[in-house]
Amino acid sequence: MTTDGGSLYDDQLGIKYLYDGKVQNHKRLQVGDPIALWDGDRLLGISVIEQIEEAPGTKTMQRCPRCGKTRPNPPSKAKPRFRCSNTKCRSEFDTPHLEKVDVTMYAARYDAAWTALDGLLDEGEIRPFILKSGSFNSVREIEWPAFHQALANKNAHRALDRISARVPDLSWPTATEPRIELVHGFEHSIVRVRRGQRKFREHILASQGSTCAFTGAAPPRVLEAGHLYSYAQLGEHFEHGGLMLRRDIHRLFDDGLLSVDPTRLRIDVASDLAEYPQYAGLHDRPLATQLRTEQVEWLDNHWREHRERPLFDRS
Repeated sequence: MTTDGGSLYDDQLGIKYLYDGKVQNHKRLQVGDPIALWDGDRLLGISVIEQIEEAPGTKTMQRCPRCGKTRPNPPSKAKPRFRCSNTKCRSEFDTPHLEKVDVTMYAARYDAAWTALDGLLDEGEIRPFILKSGSFNSVREIEWPAFHQALANKNAHRALDRISARVPDLSWPTATEPRIELVHGFEHSIVRVRRGQRKFREHILASQGSTCAFTGAAPPRVLEAGHLYSYAQLGEHFEHGGLMLRRDIHRLFDDGLLSVDPTRLRIDVASDLAEYPQYAGLHDRPLATQLRTEQVEWLDNHWREHRERPLFDRS
């Protein structure tokens, strides 16, 4: 999840980054761009954008009730909670004016070349590479040569090789030619969310082992802690609210193309996947892990959301 101007987005770390047309520098992100993701506190990983989808949507903007400027300074525990970022206004207030506006929503997919580098560089090591580091923009350029060298110094050669393989014509730019965008959420909540996601994964991995719940044993590096509910809606990591899932299985589960019949605890594969043997063969198979009562309840909610409405051709 990331935030900009008050709206919330349901990112899937390692898979896609969501943003909208109101985000500064949104047009700078293009298919084929190398990217780095961080949470404002540490580096999360690097990859290459493979696809950008767009669709109409809405966004709730926060405005200063006095001058109307958007994106007041982030809330604090002090009173008043907000301060207008307009230097000619600088008014303080507890409740911003909310305005719903039409926007273009974008989803940048980058999972094919994703390499997690969680904490390899901390904030102090990253900020010197950011151009216009004092801004709150969620999409910013970095000075790639120095950033590349910092990763090489940390022995992240495999990650850098994966970037080169995806962008074979990429010649490492000079310091005056930034070629990589740095993406991060600027509010405190994004830091807590991603820290919580790491602990959530460690908990699920410890209890379930190195096993994809749908396909069986798999290396930990290809497994993700998949929520059995929408984190964007509930905003909490429940102790027994997830399963270890292979990355592709995770995406298909989130999209509802894979589900679990809660009455029989058997995998249900949507007809959209019938032409793909590796997925079609999962249909009606039992899960590869034992479930707790709470997990079955979450799977029941997922089933009702994706199987009791006409999203798929069930003929």
